[in-house]
Amino acid sequence: MRGFPVAEPGPRCVLRPVALPIGRNEPPHPAQARMSNPPKPREFFIQGVTKAGKTFRPSDWAERLAGALSSFRPKGSGIGAHIGYSPYCVPRVIDGTKCVIVNEALRDIEPMAWDFVMHFARDNELQVVEACLLPEPPSAST
Repeated sequence: MRGFPVAEPGPRCVLRPVALPIGRNEPPHPAQARMSNPPKPREFFIQGVTKAGKTFRPSDWAERLAGALSSFRPKGSGIGAHIGYSPYCVPRVIDGTKCVIVNEALRDIEPMAWDFVMHFARDNELQVVEACLLPEPPSAST
């Protein structure tokens, strides 16, 4: 049985609920439209908890979902890239909850894969939040 990755210490995650970003032709946010550099792709956490607060089953749902999308990779991933998960769809455990982290870049690479994963979350009434990584605060030692 393959081990399940556990979130390691590092940047903290700040999660906030979002509407499911399924459509491709969404108008840009006004602040994004004014930026000269394109915004960094967002990441969405599909949590293994339904909107009713129940744990989603089967217990290996996150690995199955990420495994189904493992072939979607950046160009030039190199030899052995087929062995692991796609960097655009990765299973994780965060605060004891199984999640799948989906990078918005998947939408541009393969729109049907993006729709598949977002519809999976919607159809199973899973909670979806947008992630924002923040650096760890400085330690108060000394």
